[in-house]
Amino acid sequence: MTDSSAQLTYKKIFYFWLPLAATWIMMSVEGPFLAALIARSSEPKFNLAAYGVAYSLALIIEAPIIMMMSASIALVKDSQSFYKLRNFTYAANSLITLVMLIVITPPVFYFITEDLIGLPVEVSALTHIATIILLPWPAAIGYRRFYQGILINNNLTRRVAYGTVIRLLSMSICALILFLTDFVEGVVVGAASLSFAVIMEAVAIRFMVGETVKKIKSEESPSGQVLTYREINKFYYPLALTSFIGLGVQPLVTFFVGQSRMAIESLAVLPVVTSFVFVFRALGLSYQEVIIALIGEKKEKFKPLLNFAIVLAAILVAVLALFAFTPLSDFWFITASGLSEPLAEFAHLPLMILFFFPALTVLISIQRGVLVAAKNTKPITIGTITEFIAIVLALVIFINHLNFVGAVAATIAFVAGRIASNIYLMHSTVRSLKN
Repeated sequence: MTDSSAQLTYKKIFYFWLPLAATWIMMSVEGPFLAALIARSSEPKFNLAAYGVAYSLALIIEAPIIMMMSASIALVKDSQSFYKLRNFTYAANSLITLVMLIVITPPVFYFITEDLIGLPVEVSALTHIATIILLPWPAAIGYRRFYQGILINNNLTRRVAYGTVIRLLSMSICALILFLTDFVEGVVVGAASLSFAVIMEAVAIRFMVGETVKKIKSEESPSGQVLTYREINKFYYPLALTSFIGLGVQPLVTFFVGQSRMAIESLAVLPVVTSFVFVFRALGLSYQEVIIALIGEKKEKFKPLLNFAIVLAAILVAVLALFAFTPLSDFWFITASGLSEPLAEFAHLPLMILFFFPALTVLISIQRGVLVAAKNTKPITIGTITEFIAIVLALVIFINHLNFVGAVAATIAFVAGRIASNIYLMHSTVRSLKN
């Protein structure tokens, strides 16, 4: 377990956070890398759009399990709590796989993609193939996030990063082989590479956590401290709902963008823009687990964690702004991502709108980390509902009433929603720090 008695220096924070940041950075590279390959395949506009929709559908199905890492850090302390949360994880994985199976059945799938979202037949068919390939993806993520939490809580963050290296290498090898053989559609390259990579990472993480798990299994629960499924449900339900609502925004945005002006162009560039911004957001997202693990039982180590976060946010915003407001954006979109000049031009304004988003991500990671550490997870859900409502309202206003281009409306909505959530969570965060 992490040492709660030692003084927390910025150097300690940095070295604890660095492997987690590297993990998120490596994961964030997946999106731009795969989008660049898809952009260089045949029918790039249709394939990029299909990949974005399939990824969004898989994300919302994965949503209930994605916070398992935070739960594992907070709850697994001994043999009894390990088995309880492990069983809970396996049950959740089984449930989300069942949901995925239902979604990929043709009547359900084409109702969602063609009748609800309004995708063209060509894009819908490609999306269906990709979603079928992504079937094992959500459960594999739930499995490895449970064990990653155990590694983090035992100060083995480097092993988490090693697992991600294996994931990235597996994804790259699979993607390049499929791309260079030119045997399958670009969307298949993306989906197959993602599924293969997360399975390989899950296997690697389970191998690396083996000794730690043996140690935990040998630790008896202190008298009277027994974790029950009821307590797990009470703790985890708000987190699962938070992820479900938060990631559910992606399909919702896809639905609105599909009805907007210049819909296909917007669906094509949004995955490229958001995956690039995610590279910067990832460094902020990685900070949530740092807060949970290092803040201390009485939140006594919050101040150095906050100061570190402020510097981190400032650096991220400055670097992203350099790309968003200079010719470096063309280098990224055209040279690196392989977009045509018209699509690259189309992507400029959405990137400018999102330049400050990494700072908002750092802030919400601090807020959620404090609340999870305090085992006060309900405000996180309400904050996410606030964000969801703000995004919907912004989409309705900018697409249905002001007739904005879909990609522009979507990025404005993302920023407005996150600001609304940050504002709501501020009171609960401050109160949790004082208690």
